Amino acid sequence: MFEDFESDLISVGETELFVRYGGSGSPLLLLHGHPRTHATWHRVAPLLAPHHTVICPDLRGYGRSGKPRTTPDHEPYSKRAMARDMVALMRTLGHERFAVAGHDRGSYVAHRLAADHPGAVTRLVVMDGIPIGEALARADARFAAAWWHWFFLGQTAKPAERVINADPDGWYRGTAGEMGEEAYEDYRRAIHDPATVHAMCEDYRAGLTVDRAADDADRRAGRRLGCPVLFLWSAKDDMEELYEDPLEIWRGWADEVTGQVIDSGHHMAEEAPEELAAALLAFLRP
Repeated sequence: MFEDFESDLISVGETELFVRYGGSGSPLLLLHGHPRTHATWHRVAPLLAPHHTVICPDLRGYGRSGKPRTTPDHEPYSKRAMARDMVALMRTLGHERFAVAGHDRGSYVAHRLAADHPGAVTRLVVMDGIPIGEALARADARFAAAWWHWFFLGQTAKPAERVINADPDGWYRGTAGEMGEEAYEDYRRAIHDPATVHAMCEDYRAGLTVDRAADDADRRAGRRLGCPVLFLWSAKDDMEELYEDPLEIWRGWADEVTGQVIDSGHHMAEEAPEELAAALLAFLRP
């Protein structure tokens, strides 16, 4: 897994991030979703490495990265905090400007990174996600039935950690067949760590509070993304069912948006790596 890539634990000021990086060419930062780790990219990264320097970190709180103490407002697990991590990481690796692609929860970090640090992000790819503020503003009974875990993981009155830690494999149900043996072991190591489970819940708690507030503030101020944006969504997921035309939603947030459907279920990097890599390379081509 990640042959010819280097691995390191890098301080980004507030915490440390575990990262794999390799390849050559313009830098591309890949951000995983929940409950995955950087290893979700192991089938895609080698296809990109001949054309780009590919950087695959574990987000703060996830995998082997640091897990800062939380606060009542959940800001340490906000997408704004995670975006700060990524700017520091990329600068440490020598990249002042870079493209970023994020999936699932990683798409929210990627969006916040482009919004808060426009001078750093050259191009943005978001996969299977619309802005958190937009998703929550549009949440209805259909969304709540399909994505109830947002609210279960995000509430604090009866914390979800106790339920998940009682049987992490039963809760998450990932398999080596879909993920690959080494990636599966990396994922299992993470979900069996109570500190990681707590951090992942904090990610969702931040999503319902400070992350939504950040998106809502951008919308009120009329701030839009100036870099080119590619939105990718899975044909066998529920983006179209929930939003009919999710691409049009992104056009409300950015000046230059294109989109493409990927023939896969939700975990497109694992299920359709060749198609995903081709879409990324086409969008990132100079």
